[in-house]
Amino acid sequence: MTLPFLPIWFVNLLGSILMIILSFMCLGKVVALKKSDESNVIWTYLLWICCGFIAFAMSRSIGHIIKWHFLFSGSESMWNIIRPYTGAVNTLMFIFVASVTLFFERIWKIHQQVIKDKQALQSVHQELLYLSQNLENRVVERTASLAVSENKYRRIFEVSRDMLLVAEKDGLIVDMNPAGYQMLGVNDAVRDLKQKRFKDFFAIKADWNTIISSIAEKGFVANYEVTLKRCDGSEMRSLISGSVDNGPPEENGTIHFLVKDIEQRRLIENQMARTEKLASIGQLSAGIAHAINNPLGIILGYAQMLIRDEEAGTERHADLKTIEKHVKSCRSVIEDLLSVARSSPAARESVRIHEIIDEVMNFIEHHLELYHIEIEKDYDMKTPPLLLNEKKTRQVLMNLILNATHAVGKSGTIRLATSYNKATRDVTITVADTGYGIEKKNLSRIFDPFFTTKPTGEGTGLGLSVSYGIIKNHGGHISVESRPGKGAIFTVILPTNVGTGEIADDQIDSGC
Repeated sequence: MTLPFLPIWFVNLLGSILMIILSFMCLGKVVALKKSDESNVIWTYLLWICCGFIAFAMSRSIGHIIKWHFLFSGSESMWNIIRPYTGAVNTLMFIFVASVTLFFERIWKIHQQVIKDKQALQSVHQELLYLSQNLENRVVERTASLAVSENKYRRIFEVSRDMLLVAEKDGLIVDMNPAGYQMLGVNDAVRDLKQKRFKDFFAIKADWNTIISSIAEKGFVANYEVTLKRCDGSEMRSLISGSVDNGPPEENGTIHFLVKDIEQRRLIENQMARTEKLASIGQLSAGIAHAINNPLGIILGYAQMLIRDEEAGTERHADLKTIEKHVKSCRSVIEDLLSVARSSPAARESVRIHEIIDEVMNFIEHHLELYHIEIEKDYDMKTPPLLLNEKKTRQVLMNLILNATHAVGKSGTIRLATSYNKATRDVTITVADTGYGIEKKNLSRIFDPFFTTKPTGEGTGLGLSVSYGIIKNHGGHISVESRPGKGAIFTVILPTNVGTGEIADDQIDSGC
């Protein structure tokens, strides 16, 4: 039994046409998907598969149509010739689809690896972003901390009361704090310190060489005492410490110096030494004075008794008067020695210092006019009364003014000034002259007993030492400043509240 031929041919033909249509529809769908995501390798793979299926569908459909055409036309021999070729085309299409599948299987693995690498890169990118942001925050924090630290240490540098100086190893000044400018008397740092070297401020050049040698050998120098010169030529004793800062290898390094002004401390030490020396001399002087005073009193008594019995104008009377004069002179010296030794305070009363100064000036006015010495007065009218021993205070002022007149000679100026510091409740009295001044080697000795620069017979050397003791007993202080050729300035500082508390404002002097 055989089936009808026409239905089979129709189904074959229809199937071939549908296969071509469906394959093109698949191709269209894949093309649309490919356009929506061109980076997706799956759509690329399906695109190639669809192209292979279209070729296979067309090859098979065309082959079947030709086959049935030759069979219906009775040319079966022609079909037998063409059939191997259509079969080869179909085989090639299957080979193509299989190759694409195998190729894209490898591509897929590579794609998966690329995706993993991409994810890894994204993870690393996120980590780098985090690290970058964290690093930026760290940099901001460290910068802020560095700024705070720099500001703190710069403030220490700026407000330090000691000199902080940075210099190159050859001494060239790199930086210096304001206290350094003040200590060296520098007004314009840019002008005065440009190309200046620290060693230029050393009074003794050998000190600089010693400091540099110590730093080169040990890397530092500590508390080395030197004398520095200020810009105005004056000198100050200083303690220098320094250490080397080598810095980065490409730099030559610098030396950091710390300089302390010990001039005030030195003055205090000298005053303490002077006080101890005066105390020792005072004890010795008291013993000597008491031992000599009694015999002198007896000599003076007998001399005066003999003078009463001797007729005036005779040679014997003149000799006795000479004995009396020199005995009294010796007793005056002994009295001064006792003043140095005496530490108990004398009776004090409220006095106006300007009145005492004027009384002393009136006493020596004739001498001043005779030698053409000019007097300048600068009184602070707010100076209050002081609790002083008037006689002793007059003695101090007399000594200072007479010393000034001796220093000035036959022409010059003496300046007397007072000032009142309400904050410290102190009164300052200054006696300045335009004489030659005091040699540096004598400055530390002028308050010593029996020290004098006057010719023999013109002074005992007790005036300033007695004055020093009197001012100290009043709770005050006396000092001197002098440079040869520039005159001398004696400064007396007296407190206003010794013994009885502070003095009321309504007691302040309103006039001389």
